[in-house]
Amino acid sequence: MIQTAHIMDTASSQYITASSPYKVHQCSKCPGDTAYYCVSCPCDLCPQCKENHVKDLQTIDHDVVSHRDKINYIPTQEICVRHPSHVYTKYCEPCQVPVCDSWFGHKSHKLLVRSFLCGQKKHKIQDIQKAYKTKRQQHRGTIHTIRSEALFYRPVFLTEIKADVKTCHTEFSLYQSEMLTKAQRLKDLIDYVVYDLLNNVLCYFDFKHRCKKQKIKMIRHIVRLRRYEHRYVQPAFTFSALQFLSFTKTALPQIHLTLHTSQLSMTESLNKEDVMESLSAIQITERGNRRVGNQCLLKLTSGAELHQSLTLTGVDRLTLTGVDSCYHISCVTSDRVWVSDYINNLMLTDTTGVPLHRVEDSWSGDILGNGLHTVNSESELIYIDRNSNINKLSKDMKTTTTFIERTDSTWRPLCVYWSPSTGDLLVGMRNYDTETGKVTRYNQSGQLTQTIQNDNTGRGLYRLPLYITENNNGDVVVSDYIDYMSGTVVVTERGGRHRFSYTGHPSGSGLWPRGICTDALSHILVCDSKTNTVQMINKDGQFLSHLLTESQEMRGPCGLSYDVNTHRLWVGSQYNNKVRVYRYITRQDALTDEHTPRPDEEAMSSSTPAI
Repeated sequence: MIQTAHIMDTASSQYITASSPYKVHQCSKCPGDTAYYCVSCPCDLCPQCKENHVKDLQTIDHDVVSHRDKINYIPTQEICVRHPSHVYTKYCEPCQVPVCDSWFGHKSHKLLVRSFLCGQKKHKIQDIQKAYKTKRQQHRGTIHTIRSEALFYRPVFLTEIKADVKTCHTEFSLYQSEMLTKAQRLKDLIDYVVYDLLNNVLCYFDFKHRCKKQKIKMIRHIVRLRRYEHRYVQPAFTFSALQFLSFTKTALPQIHLTLHTSQLSMTESLNKEDVMESLSAIQITERGNRRVGNQCLLKLTSGAELHQSLTLTGVDRLTLTGVDSCYHISCVTSDRVWVSDYINNLMLTDTTGVPLHRVEDSWSGDILGNGLHTVNSESELIYIDRNSNINKLSKDMKTTTTFIERTDSTWRPLCVYWSPSTGDLLVGMRNYDTETGKVTRYNQSGQLTQTIQNDNTGRGLYRLPLYITENNNGDVVVSDYIDYMSGTVVVTERGGRHRFSYTGHPSGSGLWPRGICTDALSHILVCDSKTNTVQMINKDGQFLSHLLTESQEMRGPCGLSYDVNTHRLWVGSQYNNKVRVYRYITRQDALTDEHTPRPDEEAMSSSTPAI
């Protein structure tokens, strides 16, 4: 695109006239203007193509920067608010504030990093441009998550929220009618209780006084009766017939054989259960944060597609440095993995296959390859050492600590897996005396919290657990070796109850399970050394497909690792130092359509800095 404008040429101090043309970069994928640059491709991108680029699983891990970063754009210098004659040139890291040269006593400093006293502490001062680039690099992972995941979920959340609004309108209409009915019932019950209170309870407050009055009346009544009875039984010579007739005429009408008195009566007119039922029958509870299920976001492709292939280099058979096969893989990032071979040489590599770090004390026992390492959320390596202790290597690979020390010589750890959902460590163990296995669970402090060993009949579940992983529903999934060319995939619930055992396809045909992992859709993927395939089963043990076969240039698949960020599958061979990365999961079609912003979104985006 060719445009014209009045521009000041700083080199020649001459004005370029309006007729002087200059070129605006166009997007590499459409006629739009360039605003971003993909370092990985490389290519120029407009805002819409950038959004599609960072959401596509094929390019989700690409390094996309603004175009000004590509041309090494220097932000405008800002004037110090305390010293208007100076501009900010330095940045105090502990205080996280910019500073100008006046902080240094108006002296010229050539060092980019300088320490000086700020109060009672010695603070480190950095060049503001260097601090700017460092901070951007530190937040690169967060920006990547926002671009590829958070913004991607937005239309899904909006759709669910709109559906919830309609559901709420319908459901609350029913609730409103039911609540009004129950409210009326409750009001009637309260009115009855108030009436009963006023007419029965309050009038009994003087019950004691009324009882005393009744006592006096009763005594007088008894006196009258006794007087009457006395006159009746008197002999005739002391009490004449005329006197008796006169007495009965005047006294008898006053004599009542029965004297009625009031009695205190408390009636249970209020049923507590009915009131509680009326009050608690309708409950509106918050179910927690809104989450998007992976089934709404992802789907399987028609088949596995090779995304990348790498050859592990730096192999020296004399010094046993590097690895010459790949029996186990643990993903650290989308471009860094730990790999180990058949004698458990363990090294860190990137997508070029070049060794970046090697662990010197990893375990090398009598098992030809097993899942002896895993990576936690802090990017720390957890592995089994030569003394069968479980160690933790720091992210910077400078510090190694013993996480779980082996205290029982009868049990030896063979495989480990860190659970992203609980932060627990699952360990597959073997007792060589009894030739049995078990799975133990340790919390983040290294304390034993669970042991899974037998089914509900008391039979042992494991013989030789070589690889272990966990599914999204909490199931513990183990590749268990029985004997040569024979084994099973044992799946138990988080609580330890045995769910099923998978023995190959068709059922019972035989399986020699090696590397195992699960994906975002809760599929279980297992390498079968008997058929040299990667088999996919669902979370309930039903066979779905052969994801990889020998015909797909993957000879002897053995090591598996699923990258939850890019949804790619890393596969290592037991026969050579080849590692391949496959894509077999993609976004749902409805979520990858081009999004056309509404007018209010355009207004928002015009006033909000692009990410």
